[in-house]
This record gives sequence, structure tokens and C-alpha cells, in this order.
Amino acid sequence: MTGKPLSGKNALVTGAARRIGRAIAMELASQGANIAVHYRNAEKEAENLCRELKKYNVECWLLQADFENREGYEKLIDAAYDKTGSLDILVNSASIFPQSTLQDVTWEDLTANILINAWAPFYISRSFAQKARAGVIINLLDARIGDLDLKHVAYLLSKQMLETFTRIMALEFAPHFRVNGVAPGLILPPPGEDDRYLEQLTHTIPLKHHGTAGQIADAVLFLIKNDFITGQVIFVDGGRNAAR
Repeated sequence: MTGKPLSGKNALVTGAARRIGRAIAMELASQGANIAVHYRNAEKEAENLCRELKKYNVECWLLQADFENREGYEKLIDAAYDKTGSLDILVNSASIFPQSTLQDVTWEDLTANILINAWAPFYISRSFAQKARAGVIINLLDARIGDLDLKHVAYLLSKQMLETFTRIMALEFAPHFRVNGVAPGLILPPPGEDDRYLEQLTHTIPLKHHGTAGQIADAVLFLIKNDFITGQVIFVDGGRNAAR
């Protein structure tokens, strides 16, 4: 691992067992970081990921926590420290993506999305900043935060809240912590859908093609490595945000 940019660093990636979180964990491990893999229910996928990560000659630890349970997010940083001894990087990737419209959204829908997509990442970030001497925090947002999504109202509002948390934390936790966000656009189909879902929407993107989870991981790595960027959000969305 000698010479790799993240050699010797410990990173906690929430929601790491699947999808974008998995790609981020793989990218950070390829750059020398040891990875604490958080998962909720995907135990087998998390175990398989750890086996893959160890091929990069890094350490991997499994952390199970359900963010619908208060103890799940409140104790996550302490649990990570018990496993790793220290943390340098936190990537908040875990989220939910249920449908809701203005006509049918309920208070329960809104609070469920805020809990998982905004409050839990904020609480975990604050706990990290209180426990560590310095570090980097990356929050996974969504390109929809700069636009409107009439089919996912509660989700949209929760991600917009996380964007605000990101900017506030960047100021509050400076100079020892940097806090940034990555806002993916059309990257992966929702659970239950296939690539046809993506192809049907590429006409809405200026670059006329969808992105990949690896491109999101690249953006995360860039923000981790560049120590003069904080309070920013990178839209990895093929130009969606520019065209809104």
C-alpha cells in the first residue's frame, strides 16, 4: 500500500454493502484506506464486500446498525472506534428512496425520510467531529436538490435538508474538518428496475447518457484528497443541474 494516497487512513462508509456505497468503499480501499462497512440488513453483501476489499491488502470491519432505531445512529461512531481505533474519513451514503407525491405524502413519510436521509447523517457527522481530532466528511445528496421531483416529495425535502446541514457543518467544524457533498444524477435504476429505466430518461440530460457508480466514487475521492475544498457540493449529473 506504500505510496497510495489514503494509505493508513480509516474510513467509515454507511450503506456500503450495496450500490453507490459499495462503489465508494471499493474506490477508497483501492487507494489504501481501511474500511468500516456499515449495513442495515444486507449482511451477506457486506461480508462479500469485505472479502473483495481485503484483496487490496487493507483492513475491513463490519458494522450493523438500523438508523430507524435511535441507538443505531447514535452509537455508530463509538462502535466504529471500538473496531478501528480511529477514524479519518466518514462517507454518509445510506438512504431511503420511497415514492410520495404532494397529494399523498404524510407526516410519517416526511419524518421517516428526514430521519434516515438527513438527521442520521448529521448526528453521525457531529459525533465524528466531537470524537476525532480532524477528518473529512462526505455526504451523498442528489441532483434533485437543485430542482423539483414531484414523485418523491419527502425524499427531496430530506436531501435538501442534508445539503443545508452540509454547508452549516462545513463552517461549524472548520478548520479541523472538511465537509462536502456529492449529488448524483441518473446513475443507477431504483430497486426493482433495470437499465431500461435509465435509458428512458437519458434524453433529459445534456450529455445524453447516464453515469456510473464509479464516477460518484471518483468525485468522493477527489473531495477527500483536495484539502482546500469545504462546504461545496459537486453535481455528478451529466449537466442536469446546469439545465434546470
